[in-house]
Parts: sequence; C-alpha cells; structure tokens
Amino acid sequence: MIDVLHVISGLGTGGAETMLVRLAAMLRARGLTQHVIGLGSQDALAADLRATGVGLTVLGARSAASVAGAARLWRMVNDLRPRVLQGWMYHGNLAASLSHNTCPGRRDRKLFWNLRASNMDAQRYGRIVRLSALLSPQADLVIANSEAGLTFHHDRGFRPKRSAMIANGIDTEKFRPDAQACNEVRAELGIAGDAVVALHVARVDAMKDHAGFLAAMAAAPSVLGVMVGDGTRELAVPPNVRALGLRRDTSRLYAAADVVASTSAFGEGFSNVIAEGMSAGLVPVATDVGDARAIVGATGWVVAPRDPAAFGAAINEAAMLPAAERQRRGLAARERIVANFTLDRAADAFARLYAGG
Repeated sequence: MIDVLHVISGLGTGGAETMLVRLAAMLRARGLTQHVIGLGSQDALAADLRATGVGLTVLGARSAASVAGAARLWRMVNDLRPRVLQGWMYHGNLAASLSHNTCPGRRDRKLFWNLRASNMDAQRYGRIVRLSALLSPQADLVIANSEAGLTFHHDRGFRPKRSAMIANGIDTEKFRPDAQACNEVRAELGIAGDAVVALHVARVDAMKDHAGFLAAMAAAPSVLGVMVGDGTRELAVPPNVRALGLRRDTSRLYAAADVVASTSAFGEGFSNVIAEGMSAGLVPVATDVGDARAIVGATGWVVAPRDPAAFGAAINEAAMLPAAERQRRGLAARERIVANFTLDRAADAFARLYAGG
C-alpha cells in the first residue's frame, strides 16, 4: 500500500507537470509514499521526477480514452493500493475516477481531483468540462490552485464532496536574483548590460496569447522581449524580440531579465511564470486571468487580457522606471512570493490533506 498515487496525462514542461514533480519530491521527504502514472508518452520531466526517487510508470496510451491504457492503470491501482488516488487536470481526473469506481478496495481509498485552470475556453474545452462537472460528485476532494479556478468550476456545476485551494509553490532558492547569471546570460545572448528585458515564458498555445505579446512588444520598441517556450522559434517576431525556443535553464534566464510578462488570454489558474519571475526579483506585468491579481499585488501591473495596447503601455511604464526603482519593485515582488507562495508552504498544505485522507 502507498499513500498517494498521482495520475496525469504526461510529464511535459507545463505548469501542472512542473508542480507535480516539485511537489512529489517534497512529499516524499515528508514521509508520504507515492507513485506517479503518466498516461501518455515519456516526456521531458520524466527524468527529473525519477531523479527525486519517486516511482514513475508511463503507460504509453495514445489517448486518454485508450482501453489498453485504462486496463494498465486499473492494474496499477489494484497492485499499489493507494490510500489516495489523485488525478491531475481533466484527463487525469477522469482516468483516476474510472479506475477508482471499478477497482477493488474503493471503501479504503479516497478519490481526489486537481484543477489547475480557471476560465477555460468553452469552444475548445466545453465538452470535457461538462463531463467533469457531471462526474465531480464522485470526488471526495477537489483541490484547485486558484480561487478563480474554484469559482469557475463551481459555476459550471462542479459539486465534489469537499473542495480546497492550494496556491502553487515556488522554489525561492532556485528562482532568485543572481548577478553572475545575469551577466553570463546577457553575454551569451549578446544583450547589452543596460537593456531593459521583458521575459515571456510559455509554450505556443492559444491560451498564452503570443500574438498579443508580440503586438505589445511592437508598441514598446525600446524594450527587448525574450520569448522562451516550445514553438516560439517558429514565430515571426519584431526586431526587438528574440525567440529562444524550449529551454531548461529558465532560472538563469529570469536572472538576466528586468520584467516578467504573462499575456494569458484565458484558462490560467496560478501562473508559475509570473511567480517564478517575481521570486527572481523581476517586475511583473500580467493579464487579469486566474489569480494574477492575488499573485502580483501592488508590485507590478495587471491589465485586461487580449489588450496588446494596454499590455504594451504597462511594459513601457515598467521600462521607464529608474533602474533603482525597478530593482526596488523587483525585490518587493520577491518578498511577496517568499511570504506567500513558497514550495514548502504548498507541500505542507498537500501533506495535511493527504494525511487526513
């Protein structure tokens, strides 16, 4: 028997996947035995998870509806006999529910769901949101990473037995101001020491609104935009934007920037990127999606989504601050993350819920 069995679609470089890897390591250190099941293929973060000592099984299912994948998951649940079966995101939640409902030992096992999104686009995600709402009363507990996410899903008919909000946790030792890394990265990328750099970290996806960021940067020609994320190198960018593609050294890249930018158009619950950048001492500029306002507070700018003019104006305001004031704001942003959104704080909250079953 193990304490927690996590079920997730895969272990790509998204925010939920990153959070699971970090959380699993800390829960293991707290004495909670656990295992992670990835429904899909061997993804980028699989090696990172294995390095923590947490068990990982990759089912290799071609889709969340795979009969073979469901059968293998059922066998894993039956063999490992978890006290808590924890789904992650819609597909992981539904897969966990199917196994929980059909596998022996249901009375000795709790079903938890994990919601990582807020106002999901109805055209793209309406069907799975409706199905999840229909099945949500089966969940003993739904954990969301944002108040906006809890509200959105409640308004869409989610009715679990209990719900809780645990904000994402940031590794504030990994993401911190680092003058040496700043100098090294700027030298590597050929960025002048006095340039004002706005960093945008996101895979290319409609949710992240890269077009909005590019339009905003075109309206802020004195600022250098740096885009990081899968698919960004294929985008057509204005002269003041660099597109680096997928990188695994984001902590170094944050250290070399002045502003962290998030242009999410919808769906974001708790933005890891905004919080990581703030932890690294950057001034945040974000769209008002999910819990962005609760993360940013008074340390930066929060503007309406899908408004490149407003976003560009905010970037320009941040760039026009005297360097000393920008640094002061960045340090205040870091202090806000250290006080409210550490990885230890999140792991403690999850551990309490798992211990209670």
